[in-house]
Amino acid sequence: MAIGGGDDDRLVVSFGEMLIDFVPTESGVSLADAPGFIKAPGGAPANVAIAVARLGGRAAFMGKLGDDEFGRMLAAILRENGVSDAGVTFDAGARTALAFVTLRSDGEREFMFYRNPSADMLLTPAELDLDLIRRAKVFHCGSISLITDPCRSAHLKALEVAKEAGVLLSYDPNLRLPLWPSAEEAKEQILSIWDYADVIKVSDVELEFLTGIDSVEDEVALTLWRPTLKLLLVTLGEKGCKYYTKDFHGAVDAYTVKQIDTTGAGDAFVGALLCKLVDDMSVLQDEKKLRHVLRFANACGGITTTKKGAIPALPSLAEALAFAEKQ
Repeated sequence: MAIGGGDDDRLVVSFGEMLIDFVPTESGVSLADAPGFIKAPGGAPANVAIAVARLGGRAAFMGKLGDDEFGRMLAAILRENGVSDAGVTFDAGARTALAFVTLRSDGEREFMFYRNPSADMLLTPAELDLDLIRRAKVFHCGSISLITDPCRSAHLKALEVAKEAGVLLSYDPNLRLPLWPSAEEAKEQILSIWDYADVIKVSDVELEFLTGIDSVEDEVALTLWRPTLKLLLVTLGEKGCKYYTKDFHGAVDAYTVKQIDTTGAGDAFVGALLCKLVDDMSVLQDEKKLRHVLRFANACGGITTTKKGAIPALPSLAEALAFAEKQ
C-alpha cells in the first residue's frame, strides 16, 4: 500500500518488529497446560502503527518479515488496517518471529519467543526506505531492534536519517528481557539511543529496570530526563500516567475498566498520543492541551485492556470518544 502525498505532514512511521503471538485459549494457565492457542498478530511497533490508523491517522510500518505464510499474512493485516506496508521487506531465508504468550489470571503476560534468527533481526541499513523516513512527521521505534546486527545498524541509520530530516523521534523501549543476552546489555542498549529521542514513554516496570529504584516518584523518573527531550512519560497501568517536560510536570488519572488482557495497552496509549501530536505539536509546550491528549491516550489504553489480544482490541476514534464521554 502506497502513501498518498497529501497526508505526509501527518505521517507516523513505526519501525521494528511484527510477529505472531500465540495466545492460550484459557487464561491463568502455564504454556504447558494451555489446551490450545489462537494466533494473533503482534509486535509493539506494528501495534502502534495500527493504533494510529484506527484513530484516523496516517501510518506506515517499517521492518522485515519472513517470506512465508505468516509474513504475508502480517503484511496483509497492516494493509487491511489502513497502514502502509511500503517500508516492509521480506527475507526468503528466515522465518517470521513467533511468541507464545501466557495470560496470567491477573491479565498480565509472560512470553516465550521463537526467533533464531527471525526475519525482523536481519533488516539491513541498505534495505531501509530512507525517503519514507524523511517524509514522516513522527518516527517511532522500540528497543528490540537494537538487540542484534544487522537490525541494530539499520535502526541507528534510520534514527540518524530521521534526525537530519527534522522528524520528531518517539521511543518506547518496550522491555522484553528474555530476548536480551543479559539484563546489563538490555539496559546499556536501551539507553544508548536515549539522546536521539524527543518523546520517550516508559512503563513503571521499565522505570524500575532502568533506574534500579522501585519507585515512581518524580525524582526517580527525572533521572531519565535529558535536555534533548521534549516529553518524558511514565505509564502506571490502572493508576494513569505521569508526564515531564522542561517547563512542567504532573499526572493524569486512568479510567476505571474491567481489565481482561493488558496486551497492546501501552501501544494504544502511544498511538493515541502520536495521532494527536502530528496534528498539533504545540501540545508539547501547552500543559492544558497535553493533559487533554493524555486523558485521551489513557482512554485508548484502557479500552484495549477490556478485550483479548492487541490489534483486535485497539479502539477506533468513535469508540474512544464514546468511552471518554461515558466516564
